[in-house]
Amino acid sequence: MTSARQRIESWYEARGWDVLPFQRQAWSAFDRGASGLIHAPTGTGKTLAAWLGPVASALDAVDPGRGLQVLWITPLRALAADTRKHLQASVDELELDWSVGLRTGDTTAAERAKQRRRLPHALITTPESLSLLLSDKDVAGRFGALRAVVVDEWHELLGSKRGVQLELCLSRLRSVAPAVCTWGLSATLGNLTEARDVLLGTQAGERVMIDGPRGKNVTIRSVIPPRMERFPWAGHLGLTLLPSVLQRLDSAETTLLFTNTRSQAEVWHRALIDARPDWADDIALHHGSVDGELRRTIEQRLRDGEVRCVVCTSSLDLGVDFHPVEQVIQVGSPKGVARLMQRAGRSGHRPFETSTVHCVPSHAFELVEIAAARRALDADRLEARRPLRRSLDVLAQHLVTLALGDGFDVAGTLREVRTTHAFAELSDAEWMWVLDFITRGGQALQGYPEYRRVEIVEGVGRVTDRKIATRHRMTIGTITSDADMSVRWASGGRLGSIEETFIARLRRGDTFLFAGRTVELVRIKDMTAYVRRAKKRTGSVPRWQGGRMPLSSQLARAVLEVLADGLDADDPELQAVRPMLALQSEVSALPAPDVLLVEHVESREGHSVFFFPFAGRLAHEGLALLVAYRLSQRRPSTYTLAVNDYGFELLGDQAFAEDEADIRSLFSTDNLVEDILACSNMTEAARRRFRDIARIAGLVFPGYPGRGKTARQVQASSGLLFDVFERYDSENQLLEQARREVLEDQLDLARLGRALARVDDQRVVVTRPARLTPLAFPLWAERLQSTVVSSERWRDRVMKMAARLERAAERSVPRARA
Repeated sequence: MTSARQRIESWYEARGWDVLPFQRQAWSAFDRGASGLIHAPTGTGKTLAAWLGPVASALDAVDPGRGLQVLWITPLRALAADTRKHLQASVDELELDWSVGLRTGDTTAAERAKQRRRLPHALITTPESLSLLLSDKDVAGRFGALRAVVVDEWHELLGSKRGVQLELCLSRLRSVAPAVCTWGLSATLGNLTEARDVLLGTQAGERVMIDGPRGKNVTIRSVIPPRMERFPWAGHLGLTLLPSVLQRLDSAETTLLFTNTRSQAEVWHRALIDARPDWADDIALHHGSVDGELRRTIEQRLRDGEVRCVVCTSSLDLGVDFHPVEQVIQVGSPKGVARLMQRAGRSGHRPFETSTVHCVPSHAFELVEIAAARRALDADRLEARRPLRRSLDVLAQHLVTLALGDGFDVAGTLREVRTTHAFAELSDAEWMWVLDFITRGGQALQGYPEYRRVEIVEGVGRVTDRKIATRHRMTIGTITSDADMSVRWASGGRLGSIEETFIARLRRGDTFLFAGRTVELVRIKDMTAYVRRAKKRTGSVPRWQGGRMPLSSQLARAVLEVLADGLDADDPELQAVRPMLALQSEVSALPAPDVLLVEHVESREGHSVFFFPFAGRLAHEGLALLVAYRLSQRRPSTYTLAVNDYGFELLGDQAFAEDEADIRSLFSTDNLVEDILACSNMTEAARRRFRDIARIAGLVFPGYPGRGKTARQVQASSGLLFDVFERYDSENQLLEQARREVLEDQLDLARLGRALARVDDQRVVVTRPARLTPLAFPLWAERLQSTVVSSERWRDRVMKMAARLERAAERSVPRARA
């Protein structure tokens, strides 16, 4: 054992820690010059497993190295400061003369200027800030001594354009520092080998997979409602379980209460304070639209044990050593096994400690999902994150970034780009198209000077226009969303940001919940909503983009398995919903992995057909369109559609007469893409998708700070370009990418295809119940919410229907089958 390793072992011992085998394995692998992925549960020591390898090497060296030695990539700025604190403390206590710096969007101008003169020994940054660093001069000089790159929480980047952006940045770093080792850290991931290989690309040398301890226990408990109704609907339970949640908050010093959406977080935060006003200073709100400074204050109070509860979203899924957190509460279905495991791990944040999560269902079927999640977790069935390929908008942005600094050699950069997983299959024609796009604007825009961003002289691409350079640096990154408006107090001070589409519906004097407060809109100016405290306590709840999270494939499969033996299972959740499942079985049938359930219900509204493939909301959107289209090809008909995670409804004016063979043909994989294109408004969907692609690729400039463009202006600009390309440049690769992303992401074509293929191996069970079944009722409620039904409030109408169905069930509805 080297003297450095002995010093580290003594350091562990002084703190009462044990060096775990996987940590020693990681340190030895770094000594050999290997790269790889460290996979271990949250709170088991992954950070030190990756960090102390290069630290030990520096401690043993005669010269610990000058310049940047370790680059630490984090997906969230919120993690950066905490990570820096821990890394700096460790090298200080081990007496290594290293400085650990930060480079994120929050870094001051003075600190950035200091870093331009000299980078620290270790730098913690984000993919976006790393891209900015690569746009500076002398990249080889600044990064040439780099020994290690560590990508924290790699699973959060994999499968996104931020991950593609990072792949490209890593390919450049490997070119200027060929000896660099690359390490990824991941806690919850199903496709580990693929994740490692995507991170490493074609990097030479030994590649390893290091598994941490399996002794991390996760306990999943459900908050069971005192009375279970047999006709559930989304959001019905929700706050009715508030008393049970308050009891759990009262029993712990510190709690993280997770919700799936920011809107839900605002509602629960207000409900908790209204129920316990004496806790007003002890309950905090944390989500991505709350001002960053406010979030950091809450995080520090959480570390210091000064808050009883933080109501949060995925903004606190990731974090470093929140020791004071005793318990985690999950409101609503986790929608994914890995997500629930990640959130549970925020408690018991130590090796071999038990993490406990209390799940609060928002409707009865979510109890089934909770039981399914527990079974899937016990079987170690976690979701995979599928990597992206050929995102040419990201490649175009990356090339312009490189052209800002030292410039890029065309031939060498092509070889470099092809070392990434994302662009390993990049064709010569695609490469030449991207070069033409950044140098001339492509075929349709070659007459406009502002699109000639890069000049290639003697095989080297450079940006020579200062205005183009400034604008590009302001827009580096791949995160896109509905245009955000800043929310500020009229008296001064920032609260956060909110989507423009929500504010656009409000008038002066309207009130809404935001950042845990009820505020009144005063005025809107320059993409800023000015507010003041509202006198009344009620207001609208903002709806942020992405408010509906689809059920993962793994959890959907587990739900079907649970339903298959639901009446005989002894899970506490299934015992609670047994009356509902018994009624479903009595009046129709229970779904199962080998069964496709189809229900035909006739009512005054018409003929409703409910299909239950259990493929998730996104895939069901495509399936509903596809099946409706194929039915309409057989006979002219019009359908109203509704979807949820379990299935979809088609409401028409004709009886459903299809037999099993007919239904199988409706779910055929033959001509799938052609039929999907025929039944969906692909042009309009691609136009909306193109807005984000155009922004990433640099076609649309969102505006300078304080003078940002509205979402309508950005959409108009990108829409105009979309029309121009369709008319004059139909072979434009970004148009093709927009269509491909609609199919792959919006309609989830791969999952849709798997659902269709699964029908071939299933029995088709068609039932004709006299009334809506427990499974069909939530779909009916979903459709009702999207239509103008009467002057009655939607909630009242749904409750009346649920009560009517309950009374009918009490009279023992006879079983009806086709």
